[in-house]
Order: sequence, then C-alpha cells, then structure tokens
Amino acid sequence: MWINKIKVNNFRNYDNEEIELNKNINIFYGENAQGKTNIIEAIFLCSMGKSFRTKKDKEMIKLDSENSTIEIEYKKSDRDGKIKINLANKKSVFVNGVRLKKLSELLGNINVVIFTPDDINILKGGPQNRRRFLDIMISQLKPNYMHNLNLYLKTLEQRNNYLRQIREENKSEELLEIWDEKLAEYAININRYRNEFIEKIKNKIKNIHSEITDKKEEIEIEYISECNNKEEYLNLLKQRRKLDIIKGFTTKGVHRDDFVIYINKKQLDIYGSQGQHRTAILSLKLSELNIIYDEIGEYPILLLDDFMSE
Repeated sequence: MWINKIKVNNFRNYDNEEIELNKNINIFYGENAQGKTNIIEAIFLCSMGKSFRTKKDKEMIKLDSENSTIEIEYKKSDRDGKIKINLANKKSVFVNGVRLKKLSELLGNINVVIFTPDDINILKGGPQNRRRFLDIMISQLKPNYMHNLNLYLKTLEQRNNYLRQIREENKSEELLEIWDEKLAEYAININRYRNEFIEKIKNKIKNIHSEITDKKEEIEIEYISECNNKEEYLNLLKQRRKLDIIKGFTTKGVHRDDFVIYINKKQLDIYGSQGQHRTAILSLKLSELNIIYDEIGEYPILLLDDFMSE
C-alpha cells in the first residue's frame, strides 16, 4: 500500500500544493512551521476522516478561506483508489467519486500507523488516550467497531441527559431500563473487539520489546474493563443508579476502560522512566503495524512526525 499523490487546497498554511510520492520512503524536511506536519495530517485525515491534532475541522481550513479540499491517490495490492475530502460548514467525503453517507465507510481504504512526539502521552496521560489508540487501530480494520462505538456514545449521552432529568425534574427511574439495556448491548460488542485486539498486541509486543531492549526488559499489557459480561454490567448499572442520578452521568462503562503496561512486572505509568515510556510506545506502535499487516496482508503507511525528537 502506498500513496502516489497528495493535493491540498486552502489546507492549513497551503494555498495549492500537489505532491507526488514514491513507493518507498518519503522524507519532508525544512524549517519549523513550514507545513511538514500538515502533510501528515492530510494523509491521516483521508484515512480516518478526522485529524489527530484538532477536533474542529474549521481549524484545518486556511485562514481567511471558507473551504478546503484534500485529495489523495493511493495504490493497494488489489486496487487503486482516490479519496477526496471537502471541508466547509459541513464535511463531505468521496471515495472514487462516490459521496459517502457515513464516515465509517471511509475506514479501511487507507491504513495508517502514526507516530508523533505527543504519542508518549498515550502511556503517560489519562485512560482516554489509551482508548483512542485502540479506537483508531480497531476501526481501520473493523469498520463495524466504529459504528458500535458511535451508537454507544449516542446512547450514553441520552442516558446522561435522562439522569439529569430524573434529578432535576423527578422523572421516573423505570425508563432507565431502556437505556441500560441498549448501553449494555453496545458495550459488550465494543469490549469484545478491544479484548480481541489486546490479545493480538500481547502476541506481538513481547518479542518486539525484547529486541528493542536487547532482552533486558519484559513487557506485559493488561486490559481493564467492567463490561466483560452483559448481565454483570446491567447489575452494575443498577447498583450505581442512585450515584449516577446524583452526579448526572454514567459512572461505569466501556467509556471508562483502560489498559495497563508493565515492564519487568512493574507498572509503567508509576515506576517507568522516560526512556522506558519511549521504548514501550515504540513497541506498541510496531505491534499495531504488524497486526494490520496480519489482518490485510500488506503493510500500512507509516507516518513519522518529527520522529528524531523521540
């Protein structure tokens, strides 16, 4: 899999730019703030439909412009393709000239693994960073995962709104059974996907990390969830109902899941050095790359942003 052409219009600091790439390694070099990371962002955007730098699409549109266009032509072992994204008041995505109805339909066309200096925060930061890492990896390979995740988050928002209505307007608690049932249904599906991929990471990361550290360190990864069983999760929601009503949000679910990494049996985020965090995230990213290769039969596009800084 490789990208042979990138075209951007009014994207970040670019007016109009067309870049032709070769099949192997492509290096962008230059002074700071010249737009090197913007090229990587354009590729990531065409793979995932979202930026890895901002949640607001309008921030990717060049200042004083009303819209932006990004086009990428790519080649895979079994087909060629073209992705076009228009950014304006509303984002529109096209694959081979056909407008997509759902963003999840974009996933899997271009598979990427991205490594940025900020990625060390996947391990040093909060659980949301680790969940996002899993979400990006799994959704590229299993688009239905993102569909389930979106349904879960929508149901979670509705349940949270109703919790506040119970607290503030004395609405009936019985209707929570409807949200609980749906939330549990989606949660178990998400949990199954995540556990499956954590197992795949386990099978890869030990050997990779052993090689990186010259066999001096042993790495382990553990997934932490309270949604492994539907009935148990439904009971947990029922037990926490009074607390959820008081707080006005759902305190347990896959939106709180996490994974923990251990180096030589010690928890990395508590006892790990800066160097150990760096080698661990590198091992994690290389595991991701190899898992994607196993799943689709070809290597994904590896995006390295300012990798010499780490």
